[in-house]
Amino acid sequence: MKALIFLSPLLLLPLCGCALHGEARHEQVLPPTITEVVIEPPTPTTAGSLWTEGRGGLFYDLKARRVGDILTVAIFEQASASKEAKTSAGRKSTAKAGLANFFGLEKNLATLNGAIDPTSLIDTSYENDFEGSGRTSRKEDLVATLSTQVVEVLPNGNLRIEGKKTVTVNNEEQIVKLSGLIRQADISSSNVVNSQSILDARIAYTGKGVLSDKQKQGWLVRLLDHTWPF
Repeated sequence: MKALIFLSPLLLLPLCGCALHGEARHEQVLPPTITEVVIEPPTPTTAGSLWTEGRGGLFYDLKARRVGDILTVAIFEQASASKEAKTSAGRKSTAKAGLANFFGLEKNLATLNGAIDPTSLIDTSYENDFEGSGRTSRKEDLVATLSTQVVEVLPNGNLRIEGKKTVTVNNEEQIVKLSGLIRQADISSSNVVNSQSILDARIAYTGKGVLSDKQKQGWLVRLLDHTWPF
């Protein structure tokens, strides 16, 4: 009996070691930079058939068509705009009024040491001129290649794509982001689509670093621009 009591704690030690060894470390995972997609598992092979329903035909190409597929976008955007406006306005008015005869009451005004002349009571004029002009012009060119991912397949077969690329040179980050809708018919045989074929395309080309900071005004200058009353 005493031997069993003595051996009981010894039998529990391996179990405690297993419990400590089985504890998993939880490391912090950064969130994804693009929309998370869920890829459906492949359809299991059915007995008695060489082909599965989830596969393409014998001569099927490699164009993107399902969620999770990768697609290359050739970005070639050119935009230019010019606008000019000119406005000219003027206004001039003159008014005169006098009182020559009014039941003889005008004689009472003449007795005020000549300070008031009944024949010239009101004599006023007003003139206003305005002229303004403005002109603006803008031109943009963007050429790049970006790999995107299919994040959604719409019921009509159109694909929603998203992609992002970050290039760092000398601590200066150049970031390209793209999202939009495309038709499967616009995808070439080499799995490339032109950016001009993207519906609701949102293309952003930004930078982050020393060069980008030097292109901005200081916070005090921006504050004065918004609050300076003159």
